[in-house]
Amino acid sequence: MNMEIKGDLLEGIFVKRINRFIAHIYIKNKIEEVHVANTGRMRELLLSGARVIVRNVDNPNRKTKYDLVMVYKNGTLVLIDSKMPNILLEKALQEELLDGFEKYDYVKREVSYGNSRFDIALSNSNEDVLIECKCVTLVKDNNLASFPDAPTDRGRKHIYELIRAKEQGYRTVVFFVIQRDDAKSFTPNRDMDSQFADAVKEAYHKGVEFYAYICNVTLNEIEIKEKIPFIIN
Repeated sequence: MNMEIKGDLLEGIFVKRINRFIAHIYIKNKIEEVHVANTGRMRELLLSGARVIVRNVDNPNRKTKYDLVMVYKNGTLVLIDSKMPNILLEKALQEELLDGFEKYDYVKREVSYGNSRFDIALSNSNEDVLIECKCVTLVKDNNLASFPDAPTDRGRKHIYELIRAKEQGYRTVVFFVIQRDDAKSFTPNRDMDSQFADAVKEAYHKGVEFYAYICNVTLNEIEIKEKIPFIIN
């Protein structure tokens, strides 16, 4: 299952990040202000001189006319668009392409439960499922993917909400979608956010399911490739 990466794509050279949403990128012999389609830190990716791929956005109402969508890291193409994992996962679930998630009659995006809004809900005559999906771009040494790359109170809140839902009879699941193909295993980023890692560990032992998938990324498309080992730390 793949998703086309649409739009007029151009190569550029990363200069510097101005804030969470804006970066300076050298495109067509001039420095442009570009929208960053991911609010994560991505410090290991967004380095001065890095080759990047931007999308030309033809919208006169926008302050910026480009989106930053991909970064090259040691020859690996990394898609940074944080909206893509939800789209990919929804389509994979609709087409029953993921082991253990076949035979659900209902797939819906953006579902409220308790004090949280979860990315996807599934249901059939036997059970209801709540799913949270995380966009992963960080791969450390030894091909170890990890999340988050910045402290995430919101992410920790979602994990505890999933524990409560599990206790009330839901099947509860977290997918970490790694938008690059060079990871061989995944673990929560305890060095960055120990509270998030503690929440994942607690949830895992209380029956919340955790899965990590790598993706094939090209200039034209992205597809979920395969599941990799999930390591609790």
